[in-house]
Amino acid sequence: MIRFAFALVATLVLSSNAYSDDLLDWLQQEVMERSPAAETSSFSSENATLLTLESGETEMYPKISPNGKHLLVVSGKHNKNRVTRRLLENGDPLNVVTDDQRAFRSAAWHGPEHATFLSDRGGDLGVWQMGANGQGAVRRLARLTGEFVEMIVLDSGELIGVRLLPTSGLVRSGNVKMINQLDFKNWKIAGNETRLLHIGKNGEESSLTAGVNPSISPDGKSIVFSMQTGHSWHLFMVDVDGSNLIQLTNSNSIDVQPTWSPNGKWIAFTSNRGEAGAKIKKENWDVWMIRRDGQHLTRLTSDAAHDGAPAIGANGRVYYHSDRKVDRVAKKGMHAAGGTSGFHIWSLPLPAMVE
Repeated sequence: MIRFAFALVATLVLSSNAYSDDLLDWLQQEVMERSPAAETSSFSSENATLLTLESGETEMYPKISPNGKHLLVVSGKHNKNRVTRRLLENGDPLNVVTDDQRAFRSAAWHGPEHATFLSDRGGDLGVWQMGANGQGAVRRLARLTGEFVEMIVLDSGELIGVRLLPTSGLVRSGNVKMINQLDFKNWKIAGNETRLLHIGKNGEESSLTAGVNPSISPDGKSIVFSMQTGHSWHLFMVDVDGSNLIQLTNSNSIDVQPTWSPNGKWIAFTSNRGEAGAKIKKENWDVWMIRRDGQHLTRLTSDAAHDGAPAIGANGRVYYHSDRKVDRVAKKGMHAAGGTSGFHIWSLPLPAMVE
């Protein structure tokens, strides 16, 4: 193992910068595959059940309410998207929350009765709050400077946001529409870098780290997020004040869209990784889990489709969107007519090891 490591380091030193990122990713993969901590377990996804299916509609990015009764889902039909509220129990739609284009990437729960989202309805970008039932006044919580794509409102009223930093100058007006388009790959926006910011009650900003797809731990103390290193994306964890930065995953893969379990012990995420030693397929996206200490990496889904954006419920199930094929039995059971292709919300029981 020592000779192997020295040989790889020598190769890296002698190689040109043009290949350094690729070699670094390869080195990380080789070390992980030879490390006992890289051992993974698989969990059969044959028990996956379809939760949402509306004729000619797609449903993506499920987010579970704090009381475990409802979902926020981004629904699309006839090229029109909107954030809807649904019953967690059976996926039935209850109401439209908002059709604001900025909300498709930023909608989140703030308590069991309210949703927050980004919007420029006030003439400039801000964080807004409204009743998740779609009723009542819409209130601006904070005014923002710059371009943001994701935003979390903490219980304290402070914010954790993802700011875009254009790599080619200012964001052009024509790019704003692209930024807010609904996309499976919400972790990377061409021509931009992403950075996590902590914003205080009075608007004071503190840059935490590069990264995207933040998720706040149930106790409100830690942020799990994804950050790019070379050609790979890894999961990291950091305290809300920017201290105690920890890397959780380290493989030649793309690990993104992390979310916490209700007890704060586990993290589910989207990845194109394969089993240890298997060749990675760039577009083979599945849902995985890892313990917050970086141990017990577990594969939850195994399908040729795009599985991603997981959310973990207190009922012992994980919810995610997938464009896997809907069979005739499921279509009939959901009383859907017409086309059923595209993304829908599925659920799967968690393995027994996840307490």
